[in-house]
Amino acid sequence: MDTPFHAGMSHELKIKSLPEHSARRFYPNLPDVLGTPILGGLMERVSAELINAHLSPGEQSVGISMNLKHTAATPLGMEVRVRTEVIAVEGRKLTFRLEAFDEAEKIGEATHERFIIQADKFNAKVAEKAAKMA
Repeated sequence: MDTPFHAGMSHELKIKSLPEHSARRFYPNLPDVLGTPILGGLMERVSAELINAHLSPGEQSVGISMNLKHTAATPLGMEVRVRTEVIAVEGRKLTFRLEAFDEAEKIGEATHERFIIQADKFNAKVAEKAAKMA
């Protein structure tokens, strides 16, 4: 596969943490701060955004692993910045190094892997699996 991806490619996003980003969204007896699942989702999003800009028609990407460390709490209302960088390309599999920061400090880091798929083939397999349950 001829790939447009290479180590060193990077992308970042910024969001303001809002009430819907609270850990309490997942369980009521958790602190009212940025939830770890939200941070993981932001890390997946920024990596998918980087890939998406370079995909061929009919291609998408799926996450296949994430090793996430959420190291500091972020009060709601603070801006969060997440940066991803491609660190390895192995055919259709891309590996990313991620870091996240709020306005005060580094709040997390992760290694994330995504795989480039053919959307029609992937969707056909999902539909076949769903049909077996019907």
